[in-house]
Amino acid sequence: MKFFVITIIIAIFVPINDLCMRLSELQTGEEATVAKVLGHGAFRKRVMEMGFVTGKTVKVELNAPLKDPIKYKILDYEVSLRRSEAELIEVVTDINNDYDSVPSVVQSVDEVMQRPPREDHVINVALIGNPNCGKTSIFNYVSGAHEHVGNYSGVTVDAKSGFVDFKGYRIKIIDLPGTYSLSAYSPEELYVRRYLRNEIPDVIVNVVVASNIERNLYLSTELIDMDRSMVIALNMYDEFEKSGATLDYKTLGGMIGVPMVPTISKTGEGLDELFDTIIKVFENSHESVRHVHVNLGYDIETAITEIKNQIKASVSSTSLVFSPRYLAIKLLEHDSEVEEMLKSNPDYPKWIALRDKYIQSIERSRNEDVSSIVASEKYGFIAGALKETMTAPKNENKDATKIVDSIVTSKVFGFPIFIFLMWLMFWATFEIGAYPVSWIEMLVGWVSSLLREVLSPGPIKDMLVDGIIGGVGGVIVFLPNILILYFCISFMEDSGYMARAAFIMDKIMHKIGLHGKSFIPLVMGFGCNVPAIIATRSIESKSSRLITMLINPFMSCSARLPIYILLVGAFFPNNSSLVFLSLYFIGILAAVLTARLLRRFYFKKDETPFVMELPPYRIPTLRNSLRHMWGKGYQYLQKMGGVILVASIIVWALNYFPRDLNVSDEQMTGQQVIEHQQNSYLAQIGKFITPVVEPLGMNWKMSIALVSGSSAKEIVVSTLGVLYPSESASGNPESSLGDRLAQINPQTGKPDFTPLQAFSFMVFVLLYFPCIATITAIVKESHSIKYGIFAALYNTVIAWLFSFAIYRIGLLIL
Repeated sequence: MKFFVITIIIAIFVPINDLCMRLSELQTGEEATVAKVLGHGAFRKRVMEMGFVTGKTVKVELNAPLKDPIKYKILDYEVSLRRSEAELIEVVTDINNDYDSVPSVVQSVDEVMQRPPREDHVINVALIGNPNCGKTSIFNYVSGAHEHVGNYSGVTVDAKSGFVDFKGYRIKIIDLPGTYSLSAYSPEELYVRRYLRNEIPDVIVNVVVASNIERNLYLSTELIDMDRSMVIALNMYDEFEKSGATLDYKTLGGMIGVPMVPTISKTGEGLDELFDTIIKVFENSHESVRHVHVNLGYDIETAITEIKNQIKASVSSTSLVFSPRYLAIKLLEHDSEVEEMLKSNPDYPKWIALRDKYIQSIERSRNEDVSSIVASEKYGFIAGALKETMTAPKNENKDATKIVDSIVTSKVFGFPIFIFLMWLMFWATFEIGAYPVSWIEMLVGWVSSLLREVLSPGPIKDMLVDGIIGGVGGVIVFLPNILILYFCISFMEDSGYMARAAFIMDKIMHKIGLHGKSFIPLVMGFGCNVPAIIATRSIESKSSRLITMLINPFMSCSARLPIYILLVGAFFPNNSSLVFLSLYFIGILAAVLTARLLRRFYFKKDETPFVMELPPYRIPTLRNSLRHMWGKGYQYLQKMGGVILVASIIVWALNYFPRDLNVSDEQMTGQQVIEHQQNSYLAQIGKFITPVVEPLGMNWKMSIALVSGSSAKEIVVSTLGVLYPSESASGNPESSLGDRLAQINPQTGKPDFTPLQAFSFMVFVLLYFPCIATITAIVKESHSIKYGIFAALYNTVIAWLFSFAIYRIGLLIL
């Protein structure tokens, strides 16, 4: 109410033009107080949930290199907004918005949702919290899982479960996506709320960043409205203490009826106490637990009570998955998900009529919509409670973040630093990885030679040497490159730089019809397209999410890396970094063109709000980076023993038959080997496809490699390894696959691969048919098979056109 009174006083006694201005008008370094959020819909709801409510102080930190978006500081954290969105926030100057006391809370015993007694000694625990709060770090530490931990929004995009045994209980932990609230605004919010509706965990662990507690506790107030058993983990408590601040968390926990436990997820400190508290809450024996709710003001409380009583009178309390108070609040906020949930009740029209009557009265008297009032009252309650229990930091602990941001997001250095880091990542992947690759290559060659010596001639020997060793061995040598690439990506994600990359790239992404948040899944696509497509759930707009999914396969994933390393090493050894960058640039160009076409001709124009938290920089732990790197490496090795092994044997068999089984390859003359290969089943299939790829400078062997690579791109290398066996025409059984590709073909009198043909082939591999796993992910995430079919057909056509242009123009120039 205090802010409401202040607003009335200002309106009466002060000329509004003297004080009121738009947030976009503030200059760097200036600060003001939020007066009102204009606009409507998703943007308005999101910025209020993130703290842009009446009375909160906001400061302009810096502008992106292209002057859009802008970084603001509010509630002691940093968030980016576009200028067009900052234009929708009215601010005033010189208003004191301190809270003098704790807003009232009300205890309510009759609404507590009782959990039926359990005898199985299993406790289901859901981890819920804002993005970047450390949920997944806690999950990994206690469960031993190897989930990816990144310092930006959208890393955890699905529920993950693990188990830990503690003091006689088996605790099942579910790591849910990071979410700022429980509205129906984003896919993460809907996912979390639907999980809470369908699963009803025994205890919720609300993970809160201790150094940013005011903003984080907004989600806690919504969970309190739900009336579920809950514990608050004050995570990263070491950072909070280093700032010089103090918090009487026991008193604060008593105020809100939820026990609080300080934790440090990266070291595991406090986690034993956290599990002790979980057990006490589960057993209903913790002294701090009581049900309270935030008093939202007399008029809104009156409306809530009336609607709540109507719901309770019509619906049995045992059939309600959410508390009646929570449902009443969401009805007042016009929450579409809750409305859909209650629509089947015969008394629903009566509830809606009552809701509309109260909304009309409240908004007329307060001159503000109910959602804004609820958000303001909740933040008011949080600020008042913290005023009674917390002292502010004695020193500024975010100077390092400010200094680094002033460099990496500056107009002069922002883009050069980004380009340099991308170049450095690819250079390290190729140059540093070359040493262990050569060692593994020598080992594979030694194993191949050993088998040739000890095994008797025949199909078994040929399958082991040419099929399995030639196929799988040709791919496994590139494991070091994969590990280095994932280590670099993990380091940038964990440090917080990836969020800054999205910040500086937002204006460019906006120009092609996308959102700054789209940049993060696209960069993740350099690792693997499948998790990158799943990560698009962090993009609120459906059309931007779909476009990002469809262009993600153009991002050159690590599965294509073995192909590039093979051909670049064989044909471009002196310009490897430049060729690598050109391939990635071509993929980005194809993605940009596709995004523009889709936005222009298929999807409606989308002005998605760019509201994204910019987390503080953190020094990545070597353990997390190595854990992420090895997790991806292990997946790569699993693929070696699975799909690639099977595919290699199938390709070998098709290339080996039909033939006389009494005659091995070693007993054939060079001309007989060539004639056999030309008449094999694989050659017949390849020659059928060859007319399509011949204009691109490719022969039937290349066409077969491309077809086999539709299941997994690494199989392209294993197929080439089978089709170009180590017993080469030169008689050197230990020659590398790259050397064999560059050799003269006895039948044509020239190499099958020239530098131009190799580059054309790599471009086609870069752009054509996504792997089966990627197609499946697109269908699953878009909920439509038509987008999967589109990706398969469109990408292949684009690949043909790009490769054709490169090869034909190259022939004219060279």
